[in-house]
Amino acid sequence: MTTELEKPDMNLEEQTAGQTMAPAEEEQNSAPSVSKLSKDEIIDSLRKLIEGPVEEVKDEVDELKQAYYKQKKAEIEEARAAFVAAGNPETEFVPAPDEQEETLKSLLSVFREKKAEYTALLEKQKEANLARKQQILDEMKSIAEDSDNINKQYTRFQELQQAFKEPCELPSAAVSPLWKKFQACVENFYDLLKINKELRDYDFKKNLEQKTALCEAAEALLANDDVVAAFKQLQLLHDEWRGIGPVAKELREELWNRFKDASTEVNKRYQSFFEARKEVERKNEEAKTALCEELEAMDLAALSSFAQWDEATKQVLELQAKWKTLGFASRKMNNLLFERFRKSCDEFFAKKAEYFKAVKEKMAANLEKKKALCEKAEALKDSTDWKATTDVFVALQKEWKTIGPVAKKHSDAVWKRFVSACDYFFAQKNQQLASTKQAEQENLEKKREIIAKLKEIDEAVDPEEAVKMVRDLMAQWNSVGYVPFKEKDKIYKEYQSQLDVLFARLNMNETRNRLSNFSATVQQMVDTNHDKLYREREKLLRMYEQKKAELQTYENNIGFLNISSKKSGGLLKEMERKMQKIREDMQLIEQKVQLIDKNL
Repeated sequence: MTTELEKPDMNLEEQTAGQTMAPAEEEQNSAPSVSKLSKDEIIDSLRKLIEGPVEEVKDEVDELKQAYYKQKKAEIEEARAAFVAAGNPETEFVPAPDEQEETLKSLLSVFREKKAEYTALLEKQKEANLARKQQILDEMKSIAEDSDNINKQYTRFQELQQAFKEPCELPSAAVSPLWKKFQACVENFYDLLKINKELRDYDFKKNLEQKTALCEAAEALLANDDVVAAFKQLQLLHDEWRGIGPVAKELREELWNRFKDASTEVNKRYQSFFEARKEVERKNEEAKTALCEELEAMDLAALSSFAQWDEATKQVLELQAKWKTLGFASRKMNNLLFERFRKSCDEFFAKKAEYFKAVKEKMAANLEKKKALCEKAEALKDSTDWKATTDVFVALQKEWKTIGPVAKKHSDAVWKRFVSACDYFFAQKNQQLASTKQAEQENLEKKREIIAKLKEIDEAVDPEEAVKMVRDLMAQWNSVGYVPFKEKDKIYKEYQSQLDVLFARLNMNETRNRLSNFSATVQQMVDTNHDKLYREREKLLRMYEQKKAELQTYENNIGFLNISSKKSGGLLKEMERKMQKIREDMQLIEQKVQLIDKNL
């Protein structure tokens, strides 16, 4: 049993020296489990929590509130992105009403009212505790000042000491002054109290043992690698030190300095630990900010090919890999930087997805266009209209070059399909041209033979027989097909020259000669431009109608002449001559049209 009153051997500065306030422990926590809850689950959890004690659930309530609004923000951003992706202006976006939020606000309002009541009650209790401790101090002071009856009050003074030390909540501003008064009161009591020295020494010895053990415990904390845990344990040691009574006066300063020195070293390690961690966090913050800036600086609008997007994707993945190697930044900035970095990553991959979708759609459209060209080429590959179809194939090939790429899995197949149709046509054309050249060479020989026969008609042949021979040979000439292009003009001039000689000698109708000349002209049009043939045909038909109308006019005029005028012969013969000329012209036009139709 303790027989001597406990006298504190610390002043106020000694009490507080080992209780350096810890900096806010900026511990990095992984995402709270509440982040996995849905909004309905958050509200259900909140509804249950607010029924519990305010002091026990307030932190969990705050976490649920933050988790809810984080989810709501994510939903709004997702809805906004979908609204814009649908082609709507972002300024017209209006978030949908959140009925769950009203329930949340209602529950939080109830909890705030409970918290306010709890806080008010706590403050009231603190004031009551302060008043009670002040009453204890007043009674202790009264006992310490009553020197005549101080020995009689020994037991009561001990009871008051223990009552004062009972833990309870007090206004923070009153703690230090209150303990200062308590220490002064106890010191005064022990200074005035004359007690048995053996009893006093026994208490001093017991207190010395306890405080020495606390010094050893504080010194042992220096070997603890867990700096934070060592600091927290030191606070508990200081609480014990303050509750132990005094030691002998000559040992007080030495013992306190030992305990204080150990406490100072623990505090220094703790402060150094957090300063070092802050420096690391500062460097991590700078590194993460640099990664965010590098990612944000990427010009996505300049990426216009698969290769460029693939290269940019490699850069983004490298930045993400670097991000994972970095530690935490400060609690204030770590989450903000992560959200900033993740937002840029999300935007990059969203733009990439949009680009790839657009390119795939373009490639699909290109594939359809190329398939259409394949169908056209396949429909024409068996055509024997070599010149016109060749022009079409050349146009199709040019159009093919203007169409963009298609997906790799279709590229070779559609190209082979198109090339096969083209190659087939040109192979057939080349084969036909080879046979045509041979036929043209044969035709050239035939026309040379006709010219030779024309030259063999000499003046000894009967004129009528000669005319018949000429007309037969002309018919043969016209029935012979094409000759090689480089020989065409030469052979025709030779042929026409011989006809001119015979026509002049035999006094033959020039119509045949004119028709022969026109035949050469038609042949030239066939070789160069079919459109000219069509235009020439239309021109001849118009001329035919004009001649026909002119002939009708002459026939009508002859009907007005009387018999005597018909017999006079002059005017009538002239009109009949003109009408015969018109009929010959019409016949020539008909032959020319027939010749054109034969070549179309």
